[in-house]
Amino acid sequence: MKSKVMIVEDEALVAMMVEDMLDDLGCEVAGSFGAVGDALAWLGGEDPQPDGAVLDVNIGGEMVFPVAEQLRERGVPFVFATGYGDLPRKGFESIEVLAKPINVGQLRVAVNKFRPD
Repeated sequence: MKSKVMIVEDEALVAMMVEDMLDDLGCEVAGSFGAVGDALAWLGGEDPQPDGAVLDVNIGGEMVFPVAEQLRERGVPFVFATGYGDLPRKGFESIEVLAKPINVGQLRVAVNKFRPD
């Protein structure tokens, strides 16, 4: 069964690259969003929740943490992707951070943790 992975990334080319990598890794893109509000609206809708998510930390100047909090409340695993060093938010120290540009090997390790039983 393919993992359904949510992507929150505001740069279209980066989002397409992550979508392609996920496809190559045998995953299905559950939804790809370029804005925090759009991602939150989708999570609050009728669509089935994803098996995991890849979240860019800074989405057009807005931090992605409200999405991360929603996912955590639902028990959905996720990883952050960032071009910055450390995360600028306490409470997420245990969450894996993928450095940008995303390495497909690191992404593979992360999405293997998303696999549904």
